[in-house]
Amino acid sequence: MPHDLKLSRLFGGLCAKLQTISDIQKFMEKIISFLKKSNRYKHLIGGLIVGLLALDIYPALYSACVAGACLELKDKLHGCLWDWIDFLLTMCGGGLAALFWLIF
Repeated sequence: MPHDLKLSRLFGGLCAKLQTISDIQKFMEKIISFLKKSNRYKHLIGGLIVGLLALDIYPALYSACVAGACLELKDKLHGCLWDWIDFLLTMCGGGLAALFWLIF
């Protein structure tokens, strides 16, 4: 089965919605505005950096998890609520670092 058919099956709903350039631009603007809200991009980048400094796959995931939990604990101690989205974005950064260590 050609690659195009596999991707269209896998991402069929998303690809059907993103057919024009303006649709793609709107989708990217939504992603960028999501990451700019509450400095979420900093959590993603921080998890990536911590995971890269861990130098292996499992330590990258573990250290990103610990870093995300520590950041959220800091927020909780300062009177804010626990933000699961920020925690998960930190974990996603660690996951990206783990993928890097898996490939290299």
